[in-house]
Amino acid sequence: MEDIATNLDGLTRKLYGRPIAQVTDAEMYHVLLQFTKELTKEKKEIKGDRKVYYISAEFLIGKLLSNNLLNLGVYDEIEDILKKNGKSLAAIEDEEPEPSLGNGGLGRLAACFMDSIATLGLPGAGIGLNYHFGLFKQVFRDRLQMAEKNDWIGRDSWLNKTDVSFEVEFGGGKKVRSVLYDIDVVGYENGVDKLHLFDLENLDESLVKTGIDFDKEDIEKNLTLFLYPDDSDEAGNLLRIYQQYFMVSNGAQLIIKELKDAGRDLYDMDKYVAIQINDTHPTMVIPELIRILTWDEGFTMDDAISVVSKTCAYTNHTILAEALEKWPLEYLNKVVPQLVPIIKELSARIAKSNKDPGVQIIDAEKRVHMAHIDIHYGYSVNGVAAIHTDILKNTELNAFYKLYPEKFNNKTNGITFRRWLLACDRPLAKLLDDTIGRDYRKDADRLEDLLKYKDDEAVLTRLADIKKQKKQELIEYVKKNEGVTLDADSIFDVQVKRLHEYKRQQMNALYIIHKYLEIKAGRKPKRPITCIFGAKAAPAYVIAKDIIHLLLVLQEIVNNDPDVSPYLKVLMVTNYNVSYAEKLIPACDVSEQISLASKEASGTSNMKFMLNGAVTLGTDDGANVEIHELVGDDNIFIFGVDSDTVIKHYEKADYISKDYYEKSPVIKEAVDFIVGPETMKVGHKENLERLYNELLNKDWFMTLLDLEDYITKKDEIFEAYEDQARWRRMMLVNIAKAGYFSSDRTIADYNKDIWHLK
Repeated sequence: MEDIATNLDGLTRKLYGRPIAQVTDAEMYHVLLQFTKELTKEKKEIKGDRKVYYISAEFLIGKLLSNNLLNLGVYDEIEDILKKNGKSLAAIEDEEPEPSLGNGGLGRLAACFMDSIATLGLPGAGIGLNYHFGLFKQVFRDRLQMAEKNDWIGRDSWLNKTDVSFEVEFGGGKKVRSVLYDIDVVGYENGVDKLHLFDLENLDESLVKTGIDFDKEDIEKNLTLFLYPDDSDEAGNLLRIYQQYFMVSNGAQLIIKELKDAGRDLYDMDKYVAIQINDTHPTMVIPELIRILTWDEGFTMDDAISVVSKTCAYTNHTILAEALEKWPLEYLNKVVPQLVPIIKELSARIAKSNKDPGVQIIDAEKRVHMAHIDIHYGYSVNGVAAIHTDILKNTELNAFYKLYPEKFNNKTNGITFRRWLLACDRPLAKLLDDTIGRDYRKDADRLEDLLKYKDDEAVLTRLADIKKQKKQELIEYVKKNEGVTLDADSIFDVQVKRLHEYKRQQMNALYIIHKYLEIKAGRKPKRPITCIFGAKAAPAYVIAKDIIHLLLVLQEIVNNDPDVSPYLKVLMVTNYNVSYAEKLIPACDVSEQISLASKEASGTSNMKFMLNGAVTLGTDDGANVEIHELVGDDNIFIFGVDSDTVIKHYEKADYISKDYYEKSPVIKEAVDFIVGPETMKVGHKENLERLYNELLNKDWFMTLLDLEDYITKKDEIFEAYEDQARWRRMMLVNIAKAGYFSSDRTIADYNKDIWHLK
């Protein structure tokens, strides 16, 4: 402790000429950044005979200061030193810009996995891109989502520039050079792995003029500006292919370089390397490795295909058709003509042995199915929750499962529970330390020891007090950042995740309308309800932006109605990200996990919420199914039709939303409100009518199918909250059963069944 205090004070004086007590919070953040980097250098890089390279378009790592201090084992000491100098570590953490390297669950999962790979002492590296402006910074104007660049890279950051650089060649004679930046991934009480982020040497940030608009065709200067640039036109689609190839070509060259530097025989690549392809964005690593091995290393096509197929594994994250990438062959010819002959050869080999059009790589419309490349030419295919993997096997990828049953396996997702507990809910972590000891920090299964206290009134009361404290902290943060005042005695009902119709934020909005009308009619809830949302809609996703508009319109109407606002509040937080999640999740009472059954592969916010003592209101979808199995019927609230029923509706094409609208006065009243006089007065006619027509005439994700059941079950969960003795036990059971969803467990499963690292 004394050494840390002395060193920290010395560094502060060296950088700013003043002691700790006299520097600003912003200055102290930079001191701690440097201090943490120095401590990290003392940790050994994890080495081994075999290494996993986790390739992902996203790594939503969040702020790193508190996470790294925790994993280095010095958080408590640093917090104490700062406190003695009149400073708050929490306030200093607020000075840290959040890296904008991901969007939603896919990227957050990749970040969790890197943490657990290092924590388990496994040799591994992440491979991605260093997006300067990330997805985008969300702002609201006139109750509409607007997008601005998210400029997060400052003079000092967690990025460490290396001297590694590669040339990447595209069609039309375009050539670019990369520069590699590393971020140290510190394992909890273990060594260090690396997150490799490739950047464009000649990137030109000045290409972005207003909002997030830029010249999408200036490839030599724009490749690493944004994550998921607008793909509503051909230039945007081509740019995504350029980005993906830039990522995988750099990754493939790095893997080959590291193998050669270690003196490995490339014919034995699979003995030393496992490449995990996270969703379809990195698929081109397969033909790119084959190209390098045949063009540069003298391999025959047969040998190259053989070794690459034994090296690459694929994680499927969705059954949504739009997310299973299919690129027109002509696009690939423009961007990566060098890969097209290889892709055609891979496709021809499948066509020769199998005539089923559903498993071809290049289809009759000359589109290349990226997932099909992964499945045919990888050695493992995994889903990310038990129900998701079953759906892949039985329906969506059934033809492939029949071909390769041995490749398919399930790896239920997990979260870095240390971040989502020790970092963002320290009072709860202290309660656990005091009751079950500290072993759960490395072995999440030990959380189950908490069940011994499910009837202990002192523990249950303390649990409720902690929840109230976290709600109060959120209230203060929201007041400061959103200008909205929330009620700590109300039920905090939270839905935070990417804005997508299948996640059904629109159904939650219809409940709010229903409840608003109920209150106006004099039927008031026993306790006030606060409905909180956080979500970004992809800039080209029009209906998703319309749903955000409706939520902001409802926020305006409900919160300014003197008859309703004492009983119901609506809040759509601005620019939802990991930092906001760390404040929202510990404060949540009711966790909204309401996707249409069969559509959410897993979800991970559901796991974070239960870990922090929220009770799930959800469909039997994704990892909700496993949460349901673990906590039992008494500790979760499930509604809606099951996945088999949904799949049959799609097969028969017999779901007609207007039928539900016309048969149910409750549904009709709520849907009509979207274009009623109250909303039209506040909102935009074009956005509201478009959403109304979508629900009435299409409703692809069956909002109206489940709406009445949702209303009933939601009122039931609010009623259950009034029995506080029962509610506190439900909180405790959810926390105790959350250990299964540790990403440490998930990664141990990946390693046992797929990677085989030592």
